[in-house]
Amino acid sequence: MFSFLLLYAMLFQASPQEPAKPAIDNDRVTVWNVGAAPTARTLDAVEVSTSGAAQFLPFGKRPTHNPQFSIMIDLKDHPVPPIANTTSYPLAFPRPGSKKILENDRVIVWDYTWTPGVPTPMHFHDKDVVVMFLEDGDLSSTTSDGQVTVNSFTPYTVKFNPRGRAHTETLVRGEQRAIITELK
Repeated sequence: MFSFLLLYAMLFQASPQEPAKPAIDNDRVTVWNVGAAPTARTLDAVEVSTSGAAQFLPFGKRPTHNPQFSIMIDLKDHPVPPIANTTSYPLAFPRPGSKKILENDRVIVWDYTWTPGVPTPMHFHDKDVVVMFLEDGDLSSTTSDGQVTVNSFTPYTVKFNPRGRAHTETLVRGEQRAIITELK
């Protein structure tokens, strides 16, 4: 019995580990939790931390990981130009209360905190975005035609939202802050 258990333990330890899986993978980006991200960059990337810091990593540059939780956004070579804003609404960013933390020819990264019960201005998203939520709170999103959707987000939830949306958002429960990466 002991030899069977020893053999089983040896086989279990020798079996290959499952490769890390990205949090998001589509034609624009692959998003990794930093601990799962490959260290050698094969694409341009943006490292975004919960502290609100962001750094651009050109192809081949190694990241300098922050001690806080971070995500790595690999930027695929599939640029999509912003959609022309034919609405009467302002663009999603900049907006009151937002802070730009990084901009280059590939991305714009924003830090934004919602105020409970105060709707954002109705706005239009002309760019795809990757959003990392930092708090526990529910956002009510209302489209220009009055459709309402409530989404719950917990800390470190990461979402990809496509361009071409017009809506307003209201924090209806808890607190919410996000680091929002617009893709150029």
